[in-house]
Amino acid sequence: MASFKAVTPRLRAGRASKRVDERTAMSTQSLFERLPPEILVKILSHLDASALLSLSHTNKLFHQLASNNALWKKLYITDLGNNKRQKTKSEKVQLLPKKTGDDPVGYWKQLYFKTVAHRDMKKWKSLLGAVSSHTGLPSQTEQALRNLNVTWELTITDMSGCESTLELSWSHFSETSVTLCWCGGNFLPDYKQVSSLELHGVRRIALCRSGLKKPNRKSLMAKMDMQLLTKSPQVIGQDQILQLELLQPGIIFGLWKGQRSVAFIMFTLHFYKLVERSIQGSSDCYYVEPIIQAPFDDIDPEYGLHGYQLHIVLHNAECKFMSESFSQLFCRRADISDGFIQLTAISRTGFSQHIQLSGNLTLPWRCEALEGTVENCCIMSLTLLDEFRQPFSCVASPVSVELEKAAVSYDYDGEHYLIRYESSDIQVKMQLVKTKKKKQLVISLIVYVSVCFVNKHFRRDY
Repeated sequence: MASFKAVTPRLRAGRASKRVDERTAMSTQSLFERLPPEILVKILSHLDASALLSLSHTNKLFHQLASNNALWKKLYITDLGNNKRQKTKSEKVQLLPKKTGDDPVGYWKQLYFKTVAHRDMKKWKSLLGAVSSHTGLPSQTEQALRNLNVTWELTITDMSGCESTLELSWSHFSETSVTLCWCGGNFLPDYKQVSSLELHGVRRIALCRSGLKKPNRKSLMAKMDMQLLTKSPQVIGQDQILQLELLQPGIIFGLWKGQRSVAFIMFTLHFYKLVERSIQGSSDCYYVEPIIQAPFDDIDPEYGLHGYQLHIVLHNAECKFMSESFSQLFCRRADISDGFIQLTAISRTGFSQHIQLSGNLTLPWRCEALEGTVENCCIMSLTLLDEFRQPFSCVASPVSVELEKAAVSYDYDGEHYLIRYESSDIQVKMQLVKTKKKKQLVISLIVYVSVCFVNKHFRRDY
């Protein structure tokens, strides 16, 4: 009882102090509300853009005052319109657009952040100019995304129509792709209750104050109807407590065994046009890629069947098992079969072409306080370039490693495995062998490309 009596005065003092703080805050707000709007605007005119934006989240009064056009027009001209270097005519038009009549409320605030975003985009767009000779992709994609403050959000809609937007739990950049994971615990609905998924790229405008909720712009990247995807799910691996289901290339649901509840959702995105797809769409529309068709060639009878270059990476969110490039891949017209052209990167009989993997193919996962590793599963990132060294077909997807029970080889003594990937445009078949000396070798790699896909790109009629 003595202990309780000793604690009680402190509790009372704490409550009294809290009431005093609340009364002080209320009296301060009341004081500001009694001031004329002209005086308040004069006070706010001494703040920078970060402080104004932060103040706008305080209450309705400050939200209205902090959107004052006069304040933001002054900041706009001071921060963005008073550049000492000579601007081009197009830049001047963007910085100081001509308006007639009264500007709508919030116009200059919106224009300020729009111009900041445009300036930063122009600044970092130069990073995407340097293209890797191996992958045919911008070599600084990761750096550009980080400098543009790009992240990704996942919106889940359940059967009742209730939406939940999850912020990214973790991400991992590899050589030609990025792996994204959301593990929301109680925020993820039951697997059978998920109606649709929406993936958005989110670009946050950089401001000078840390810890501030930054303005953002969303770009729709994927919208999926789960009722269609879950009709034929593919189990690509499992461990003691978790099962991985691949619903479509690049999307994994981690499900707790025996419960069917969702532990995490994982996306794998290829670097091809990833910056543009992440920031140049709108909240409800995809980024539309300009159609650039290969030049027509009516002289070469094998046009569209040769000059391909392949770059392929096998990896997970922790390490890389294989990264190889293959050039001058081709297929003769006589070898076109079943509507596909065949591009052989590694021949089973070409022993000098066989490649040793660095480590066992696994897919580690982590979710809140738990983590594990799924055997015979990894992520494949594939980039196929045409003869002009332009990306022709790009794939980033988890794949499973399946044992070939009927495989017989007199060249290697060990178990044979197969990695398959299939879509309407491209298929991949990779054969591996695990020797008794614990070596893992890729002994065959063939890429099949749809003839319709080739004809459309090169304007042919194979």
